[in-house]
Amino acid sequence: MSWRICSSTRDRRVQKIAVVILNWNGRHYLEKFLPSVVKHSRDHAEVWIIDNGSTDDSLELLRTHFPEVKVHENKKNYGFAQGYNEGLKHIEADLYILLNSDVEVTANWIPPVVEYMESSNLTACQPKILDYNKKEWFEHAGATGGFIDKYGFVFCAGRIFDGFEKDEGQYDANKEVFWASGASLFIRAEKYHLVGGLDEDFFAHMEEIDLCWRLKNRGYKVGACGKSVVYHVGGGTLDKLNPFKTFLNFRNNLFILVKNYHYGSLFMLIMKRLILDGVAGMRFLTEGKLSYTWAVLKAHGSFYAHLSGMRKKRKDIRSRITEPNRVGWYESSIIVDYYFKKKAHFTELDRADFPHS
Repeated sequence: MSWRICSSTRDRRVQKIAVVILNWNGRHYLEKFLPSVVKHSRDHAEVWIIDNGSTDDSLELLRTHFPEVKVHENKKNYGFAQGYNEGLKHIEADLYILLNSDVEVTANWIPPVVEYMESSNLTACQPKILDYNKKEWFEHAGATGGFIDKYGFVFCAGRIFDGFEKDEGQYDANKEVFWASGASLFIRAEKYHLVGGLDEDFFAHMEEIDLCWRLKNRGYKVGACGKSVVYHVGGGTLDKLNPFKTFLNFRNNLFILVKNYHYGSLFMLIMKRLILDGVAGMRFLTEGKLSYTWAVLKAHGSFYAHLSGMRKKRKDIRSRITEPNRVGWYESSIIVDYYFKKKAHFTELDRADFPHS
């Protein structure tokens, strides 16, 4: 199925759009959220499920209740990154919409994003992501677009660390950002495959930030569309308080820096990050969260074990850098601003510290 974007001055190209949901033993989420996806996508896109070797009755549910949904079955659970990479090889489209299984979409959620991508020549984009359980509040995984500070710590408009803002329309304007959320990621298929898709060494978490940074290192643009709304449960496959998620976030954050950072001395940046991560580990310890301290230590061990491979990827990425796009890069420290200067809202950050925006 194709969808035509029209304007008063000219017709834009016809796109084939595929909404693609990766599923692993997520029958309860498919049963709950897939109806909204089918209902609000059918006029604009094909809906696909990539099943990651589920052992529950997800496939039977799809066959019985969602015959219009297309299915590709992976041979096993490859994890988030490889699961998508394997499945997308078999899905023909001009534009992918990678959608988490625990997302409720709304009417007309696709057209505003695609129109913004076309009018602004974006390669990737996300809608506004609100909390399914507190629908007037922004959700952790992306909120209204992602940014990154000079130490590699990531944050969003509408959500800085564990500080969430209420949606009062303050971020409804479309804007270019540094990264777009993998919970609902619109991305041009050609460019997805051009840069190698999601990095399978990540397994899960922050792989979309790495993908967006690789795109930006080639000069491509990433955006957030405030005119489209989805609601995300969050922690659908891995609870945000899970120590394994802490492990992945700390390790993968270091991965993205080694691979993509080229604005100064990578060695000095990594040294500073090791110190800051050590402080975080000690904070977990003083709070009695020994399993989280151990997760930080394991993250660093895994980082060192993968360092040689990441440096090879860095060399390849650097060889392909053209005119890097730094829109969304924050020249200050979000940790200092949030924890010490008590700047809890994105609008309180100094706009001068976004020199490329």
